Amino acid sequence: MNKTIKIISIILMVSIMVLFLSTTVFAAGDVIGKLDPDYEVEGAEGLTNVGQQIISIISIVAIVISVIVLLIIGIKYMMGSASEKAEYKKTMIPYLVGAVIIFGAGAIAQVVVNLADGITSAA
Repeated sequence: MNKTIKIISIILMVSIMVLFLSTTVFAAGDVIGKLDPDYEVEGAEGLTNVGQQIISIISIVAIVISVIVLLIIGIKYMMGSASEKAEYKKTMIPYLVGAVIIFGAGAIAQVVVNLADGITSAA
């Protein structure tokens, strides 16, 4: 269990460093204007809207489930004996890691959709 927590924390730290310590690169000139395709993509806006709706639904469901599980664990922790409280503390660590992953995945997916929408609207 302890080894798993160390591995997960290392993976999270590396991913945070990659996201926040990346360098910014600026292109010279109007590069996007030169990349106009010879064809028109029909339905791209509808696909973006469907993607945003799916991501928002998944995020809302994940948040609701996370809050419900937190309430259940919290109530069990308050009602439990001393030995049960120790077990619930052990249960909280994987829950918190899972909640961070769920919230982070929703945010990352939203960033990807916004970037894709920005690219399609710029072209």
